[in-house]
This record gives sequence, C-alpha cells and structure tokens, in this order.
Amino acid sequence: MSSNSEIEWTDATWNPITGCTKISPGCANCYAETFAERFRGVPNHPYQQGFDLKLWPDRLILPSQWKKPKRIFVNSMSDLFHKDVAEEYILKVFSVMNEVDRHQFQILTKRADRLFALNSKLNWTKNIWMGVSVENADYTSRIDFLRQTNAQVKFLSVEPLLGAIPNLNLKNIDWVIVGGESGHHARPVSEEWIIDIKDQCQAANVRFFFKQWGGRNRKKAGRLLEGRTWDEMP
Repeated sequence: MSSNSEIEWTDATWNPITGCTKISPGCANCYAETFAERFRGVPNHPYQQGFDLKLWPDRLILPSQWKKPKRIFVNSMSDLFHKDVAEEYILKVFSVMNEVDRHQFQILTKRADRLFALNSKLNWTKNIWMGVSVENADYTSRIDFLRQTNAQVKFLSVEPLLGAIPNLNLKNIDWVIVGGESGHHARPVSEEWIIDIKDQCQAANVRFFFKQWGGRNRKKAGRLLEGRTWDEMP
C-alpha cells in the first residue's frame, strides 16, 4: 500500500483487505501472492500471514488523510468481492469512497457475479470506477455482470492477456486496460491479440490503455505499441 504507485494507470494503492484465492487462469502467477508469501512467518510484518485473506479496518481512514486528489487502486493485493469478505465490510469500504469524493477510486474484481449480487446495496457515487479482469475469451461473462451494475465508470483490465478476445462486447464500457504477464513465469502474449483489442476499442469509441508487454523484465520490454504509448483515460 502506497500513496504513490508504480502502476501506470493509477496514482496510489489502498488495501483495506489483503490476501486472496485463485479462481481462474489469470491468477496462476499472481504478483500479489508472490510478494506476500515472501514474508510469511516474519513477526510483525504486514504479510506475516502471507497471502491469507485479512481485513484491515484501521486502514479505512487512509484515503481521508491524503489531501491531494488521487486515482486510487482499491485492493491491489486482494479482491473486494471475495466470498469471505463480509457484506458489512464491503459497505464500509464504499462508505469511505463515497465520503472522500476528491479521489477517484478504481476497483477491480474477478468475482463479477458477487459484484452484481450486491449492486443494488452499493452507493455508486461518480468517483468510483468499477472494473472486471478478463484474461481470455472464456471469461467475458464477467463483462455482462459489470454492464448491469450502476457504476458510472466501467472498465476492463485485460491483464494478463492470455489469448485472443474477438468480438468483445464493449457496450457501456468506458475504458480498457491491456497488458502482458510479467515475472519469471510470464506466459507469452501476442501482438495480434493486443492490436485487435485496440482496434475494437477505437471502433466502439472506448478509451484504450496499453500497460505493458510484460515478460521477465517488463521495464526493458517497455510499453510501445505500434510505435507509441497508449495512455487514454475515461
């Protein structure tokens, strides 16, 4: 958790929850799990429990302490809609986002079915951006759940992109982030897959953000696609 983030599409990260469990192929080489498990068993470390799910109520106050407006990635080290996070706690997280409306909060989930189930109980102020992760064509149903929510800004994180996603339905979607997987066990990404998604975004007038090629050395691989960077935002 940091008031400054190296993630290209956000300014800061806020983790009132840490830890998660795998539910689909995109989770296989989870960067958050790899990081957290390094510290399992280290006394008094925030990740002493490794990547086991843990709630941090004392962190709910943090966004109110950041006076300068920021884009904040919520739960970069977890999933707000994990089945073991109580509805009451999710509502508390939303209450913070509703109240500290100088910030834009960016939430990502792979558990789009639970997101939709709770939709009517959530206060979707305009500063809350809601996204789902879609790693290949087998998981586009998550977009259908997102589309039915009352979030005023809806986006997709197509990272790690693990296969082609033709005929992507971008109706009522505002923004698409695409990236290859990074790390020692990174699975390959095809330039054709990325360009096809970029072209679909342009045809649908949806903002496109290319985050990275990934690989073992993501910084060396860079972020250029067709000779330029793509940093479009909603």
